[in-house]
Amino acid sequence: MELVAATRNKKKLKEIKYMLRGLGIKVTSLADYRNLPKIVEDGLTFRENAIKKSATIAQYLKKLTLGEDSGLEVSVLGNRPGVYSSRYSDKGATDDKNNKKLLGELKNIPLKKRRARYVCSVAISDADKLLCVVEGRCSGLIAGKERGSAGFGYDPLFLIPKYNKTFGELGEDIKHKMSHRYKAFVKAKNFILDYRRKSSQKRP
Repeated sequence: MELVAATRNKKKLKEIKYMLRGLGIKVTSLADYRNLPKIVEDGLTFRENAIKKSATIAQYLKKLTLGEDSGLEVSVLGNRPGVYSSRYSDKGATDDKNNKKLLGELKNIPLKKRRARYVCSVAISDADKLLCVVEGRCSGLIAGKERGSAGFGYDPLFLIPKYNKTFGELGEDIKHKMSHRYKAFVKAKNFILDYRRKSSQKRP
């Protein structure tokens, strides 16, 4: 069984494969195919973008496809950067530029008011229809400076009060047990297991 992850982000793909380990399925990505249709992430929500990625690629490749969209919402900023998380600073955004912009916008705002959450939406489609959409969230605070080098995106700033450490400091082992992506993929993994079981039952 093959599942196409509709992403070209190598770090995100690594996390997706980790989350889906143990399923015994082949996980490929957009990098494994050529001449795919361009996907414009113009949805107003993570859910809309995840569905668009999943449905577009599934219909084109005629394969089971997983679309994922995630990002950071900061309460005091009106839930920005939101769906613009990966391109927050400009069109040529990098993790470093995005983090610097976020820190600039939160300058002089005390830590207790820097409440934030990571959000992850996962959609799974086949060639005929959207099969499921699930979501995971993880709450925290935005630290006053970057701390740690693990993970990617806003991880060096995303502070978990329980540990008083950022995802960048906590590392993958702990992050993968509590992150927004982990929570969403637990649900997605259960769906895939059920989908595979039902598919096998239909075979003669």
